[in-house]
Amino acid sequence: MTADIREKAAKIKLVIFDVDGVLTDGKLVFDEHGNEYKQFHSRDGLGICLLRETGVEVAVISGRASKSVAQRMAGLGIDRVFQGQRHKLIAYESLRVELNLEPGQIAHVGDDLLDLPLMRRVGLSIAVADAHPSILPFAHWVTVKPGGEGAAREVCDLIMEAQGNLTRMIQSHF
Repeated sequence: MTADIREKAAKIKLVIFDVDGVLTDGKLVFDEHGNEYKQFHSRDGLGICLLRETGVEVAVISGRASKSVAQRMAGLGIDRVFQGQRHKLIAYESLRVELNLEPGQIAHVGDDLLDLPLMRRVGLSIAVADAHPSILPFAHWVTVKPGGEGAAREVCDLIMEAQGNLTRMIQSHF
């Protein structure tokens, strides 16, 4: 981690995740009845829970709406879930005002063009490894893992490490 990224990550009080392509691999699976299925990585979920234990808020802003997303976020204790948000800035501004945060205290993790408006406004913009190339120039940091395969855990670990909490959170599970 570079000194610049460490400095940005140390200030984060809210992480906003996109869903499709970030918390999932981006593939949409439908059965013959129109039911939608998504896969979430368990390590991403644990990372999010650990990050929240350190006092960092977590929110989700997704361009699509899905029952499986609502169910997974509820299971992780995330109540700031905005689905069907094609224009994500409205939800972003609502969160920023509600939590009384400056843009420099917010990180966003995205993978495609719908995430670009947020990436350009936050203090720490992150793209997953398999993000669309058009957004990579706007990312302060790019994960090693692709979306849905541990990228969210990388983000959580990065922020916990920069804030001096990673070792404590790991040791709390011994």
